[in-house]
Amino acid sequence: MSIFDVFDRISSKSPAPNGKIEYVIAGLGNPGMEYEGTRHNAGFAVLDMLAEQLGEKIDRLRFKGKTAEVTINGKRCLLLKPTTYMNNSGESIVQALEFYKIDAANLIVICDDISLDCGKLRIRRKGSHGGHNGLRSICDLTGRDDYPRIKMGVGKKPHPDYDLAKWVLGKFGKEDAAKMKESSENACECIKLMVQGDTDQAMNKYNS
Repeated sequence: MSIFDVFDRISSKSPAPNGKIEYVIAGLGNPGMEYEGTRHNAGFAVLDMLAEQLGEKIDRLRFKGKTAEVTINGKRCLLLKPTTYMNNSGESIVQALEFYKIDAANLIVICDDISLDCGKLRIRRKGSHGGHNGLRSICDLTGRDDYPRIKMGVGKKPHPDYDLAKWVLGKFGKEDAAKMKESSENACECIKLMVQGDTDQAMNKYNS
């Protein structure tokens, strides 16, 4: 790598954050190589893509998760990938919210959704957990359901009797992986709008 390549990598990084963390942006998933690329890790994939766009890595261990501090459109944000496994995601998120004294309204959660076709997005300001165990944990431990979330469509089970765990822990085929890449790019754009207070614009532009 030449000195010019090094300079390009440094200059592409997001500006050094200053001031108080204003948003916690949490992507849900399961830690470990065996879960990479699975449907349940759609939230992790979005955060990794966002961090890459900002020239950062989510690798600082804090709040029972992996984190990175970034600046998005002038807002200081914490990117958080809980390492508690999906069903206990709220443990990590509550620690971060309490540490920074951030209201749940300034929490943005990205997760998979098997009720949506692969590649579709659904942005919501609030709502029930809808049976998603990661969202259930967050709702239970915060006592709130009025936090914004971006639901990543990963496709429905092939048939009603198909094992749910096997489905969400399965990996995408080539065609669906391409759809997820595009929807992850759109989710990153949603996040950039949402931290500016433009959630309505994100919903109007990207909701499926």
